Amino acid sequence: MRSRMVLRVLFCLLNGYLLGSLSPAALLARVKDVNLRTEGTGNLGATNTTLVLGKQYGVLVMVFDVGKAYLACKVASFLLPEWEMAILLAGAAAVVGHAFPFYMKFRGGKGVAAFGGMILAFDPWFFLILLINAVILMLIVNYGVVGPMSASALFPVMVGVRSRSILEALVCAVTGLLIMLKHWNVFERMRDGSETKVRDFLKGK
Repeated sequence: MRSRMVLRVLFCLLNGYLLGSLSPAALLARVKDVNLRTEGTGNLGATNTTLVLGKQYGVLVMVFDVGKAYLACKVASFLLPEWEMAILLAGAAAVVGHAFPFYMKFRGGKGVAAFGGMILAFDPWFFLILLINAVILMLIVNYGVVGPMSASALFPVMVGVRSRSILEALVCAVTGLLIMLKHWNVFERMRDGSETKVRDFLKGK
């Protein structure tokens, strides 16, 4: 019985990573014959896709990236229904896959949308609360980076309080730390004034 559970956990991790590594941004960039690595923010994610290709493509990438992590978590929940940790492990694996896809020399996106899919699968109310909080902070501070930063910091705390599991909170904290580290260059752009501001982005500037 224990060996079967181990196999299922390993499958959930591998499935999460492989689903997470799917990059709609890279596919769109190839179809549209643009290089998202050299244009915009240089990132393979929804934000840069929006900046370079337009909002409709950005929304498409966002939905896909959220959905792939959500699907990975739901598969884990189906295979290990009595073990809540499986959802978080599969979600974390999807974030890792998004950030470090093996077929792109481990140079992927920042993992924010995949992190959102992980949160949505774990608890839709957590997702809604963190989303509202992120939007408010982004509008106040006028920089998009504060959204994922706040979610990365708050989600582990919320999970720890609800589940009273240090291990579950730790998985979320490590995943959140990865999100923060992937955004390090954004802070550099903020410092030199080249980072796009939220209100300017919404106005189409």
